Amino acid sequence: MKMQFKPKVKAPAPEILQNMQDVLEKNSLTTVCEEAACPNRAECYARNSATFMILGDTCTRACTFCNVKTGHGRDVEGSEPQRLAKAIKELELQYVVITSVDRDDLKDYGSEHFARCVQAIKEQNPKIKVELLTPDFKYNKNALQRVIKSGADKLAHNQETVRRLSKSVRPQSDYDRSLKVLQYYATNSPLHVKSSLMCGLGETKEELLATMQELLDVGVSELTLGQYLQPTQKHHKVEKYYPPEFFDEMKEEALSMGFRAVASGILVRSSYFAENLGDEDE
Repeated sequence: MKMQFKPKVKAPAPEILQNMQDVLEKNSLTTVCEEAACPNRAECYARNSATFMILGDTCTRACTFCNVKTGHGRDVEGSEPQRLAKAIKELELQYVVITSVDRDDLKDYGSEHFARCVQAIKEQNPKIKVELLTPDFKYNKNALQRVIKSGADKLAHNQETVRRLSKSVRPQSDYDRSLKVLQYYATNSPLHVKSSLMCGLGETKEELLATMQELLDVGVSELTLGQYLQPTQKHHKVEKYYPPEFFDEMKEEALSMGFRAVASGILVRSSYFAENLGDEDE
């Protein structure tokens, strides 16, 4: 019988959530925090941190773990960077993560829009830290260069799972292509590069460690690990629920391997405490 470890989360502060939701609605913006109903969102908002999703709410890929709808993306909204910058200023955020759906239907895969968003944010407040959590852009080097030159403070791309499970979990993505993207970021940029792994999809500990080593070998310096939770019955099922002690152990393993910063826990997601990850080494 599988044991299920139910994580404890703080009750969301209604006034914090309402303020964020009001600003998002007014500026026609989306946060991953709201789309995924993340249990950490009130805590992150209270720390002046949020993760915004640009380029629409429809992904051109269909990963089996993800609850974002799949289809042909809508037209890119040229005003989104300015609306995003305006909302961030109004919310007095100090650290923002910008991510997006995959936009394989666009010639530049949405990379120029990422850059415009960073530039608009920095024009409003140069002190705001911006982390970009990008798709793989099909390893288009022009797209990757646009992101590198955008003025972002940290670059990230999620590996998500181990090699054996990658094709079933991300059928339109590629394990080695993701490694190449991360390596390109690490090789061609002075910024720290981050990636994330989900646990509970059917991997073994040995496979996790092997993937972590591959990430380290291509230049990833920051890592997050969290428990996969199945969005609906139609998605990839949870094969295992890990106890908190497992995530503590994996953090120690990752640090001993050479990662400069690691966040590992049941509720940890790729952007959880993003503003603090690695600060102790600055």
